[in-house]
Amino acid sequence: MGTGSALTARQLIGLLVDPGTFRSWDEPLGPQPDDAGYRAALIRARERTGVDEAVVTGVGLLAGREVALVASEFGFLGGSIGVATAERITRAVERATAEHLPLVALPVSGGTRMQEGSAAFLCMLRITAAVQAHRAAGLPYLCYLRNPTMGGVFASWGTLGQLVFAEPRARLGFLGPRVYQELRGVELPADVQLAETLAGRGLVDAVVAPEELREVLRRSLAVLAPTGAPGAPTGSAAESAYAYVAGTGTGPGSAPAERPDAWDSVRRTRRPDRPGTRELLRRTAEELVLLDAPGGRDGALVRALAVLHGQPALVVGQQRQGPDHERPFTAADLRAVRRSARLAEQLGLPLVTVVDTAGAELSAAAELDGIAVEIAHCLTTLLALRTPVLAVLLGQGSGGGALALLPADRVLAAGHAWLAPLPPEGASAIVHRDGAHAAELARSQGIGADDLAAVGLVDAVVPELPDAADEPAAFCDRLGRAVGAALGALAGVPEAERLTARARRHRRLGDALTAPGASA
Repeated sequence: MGTGSALTARQLIGLLVDPGTFRSWDEPLGPQPDDAGYRAALIRARERTGVDEAVVTGVGLLAGREVALVASEFGFLGGSIGVATAERITRAVERATAEHLPLVALPVSGGTRMQEGSAAFLCMLRITAAVQAHRAAGLPYLCYLRNPTMGGVFASWGTLGQLVFAEPRARLGFLGPRVYQELRGVELPADVQLAETLAGRGLVDAVVAPEELREVLRRSLAVLAPTGAPGAPTGSAAESAYAYVAGTGTGPGSAPAERPDAWDSVRRTRRPDRPGTRELLRRTAEELVLLDAPGGRDGALVRALAVLHGQPALVVGQQRQGPDHERPFTAADLRAVRRSARLAEQLGLPLVTVVDTAGAELSAAAELDGIAVEIAHCLTTLLALRTPVLAVLLGQGSGGGALALLPADRVLAAGHAWLAPLPPEGASAIVHRDGAHAAELARSQGIGADDLAAVGLVDAVVPELPDAADEPAAFCDRLGRAVGAALGALAGVPEAERLTARARRHRRLGDALTAPGASA
């Protein structure tokens, strides 16, 4: 993993900001330390690095957008944070807040400065308080963890970003490997503190190479702090666009499509070439930042920041199938959904959930990991979320893994999408003690998109002509426009009114099935 990030603070800033736009905020430091040895070490560090402390702060333009930056310099005493360093960081954060600027933190540090002991360690509270005030003001705070980021820096301001990215192969953790070996008598496994390991466990949002970071930050800020999104439907225009999608035609004036056969829909949603969440986002989003979820890019959950037809949103979606296998939905995935939901609320972004799963993981390990409890917590989190929630039933909707992502203000469904407590074969095994009656049960249980609309779960069905897998570009475009229109409509509803309507909606769900004269 190397001994430190290859780039200096100024080199990394140079990769991020528009040429010639960076302006330093750094002010002269206070009195020098009394300890002669420490004072000499500081002088050598300044001569070697060309900077006066272990951090560089300032402001620059990133793709024309003004952003504040705090960048650690590892060559200066291992990027360690002393009292003067902490004061410089704190002032930069406070200035970014006062000037209403997004803030990008670029730490690389062995932790707090040992020569200054507890005084330096306690300064992490000072920085953290400033960061918290910045976030409370509704301003973006993005972190990029470089190799290494350890100790008090990792456990405080280094990981408090609404989004946390990391340098490939970076060592990230609280306890340094030498300290661990000294305390435990054994070596810390090398991959435990690896950036990729943390990303796979949902502790880091994405692993990004330095040369790719500028574009990732640009896209992220386009969603988190949009400067304007012309062309997005709002107000009555959004309601009109949304109302059009609620029909099953393909455009204004088109005739209604025939209701799909439920068993045929089940089979179609299992096609390996059917567009999944990742393809939907790549085909429809004007701006897109894919974030790592548990399992990395081979996992069953997709997390992303996106602008969808002019509407910024945070997206969490199930990725049903990989190149060669079905992906079970795990307890870790559900925890990542809840984390994403809380982040969306904090940022004031709508949350879009995309449902497409063959079911939650069924195993002894999943039971021990509390998958049932996580499903319950996911339901309560989404039901109580103050930010708008839009659910999209994209394909398969099997079991509790699907149900966990469905509490929403509005729900869209693809024409062949379905929702059931079990796959039809499983239902057949319970009812008939064999799987031979799967088609019969699919048709009788009311699992199809139109059936779900009849009981009040689905608000609009987006047609497939005849199958999303046969027309991926056109289907994704139709669904993307429907999502943008629905988000625009939700944006126009006052929060109190929307939350009241959400509670009323879920109180009435399924009433149509129990009303007098309803069929069994």
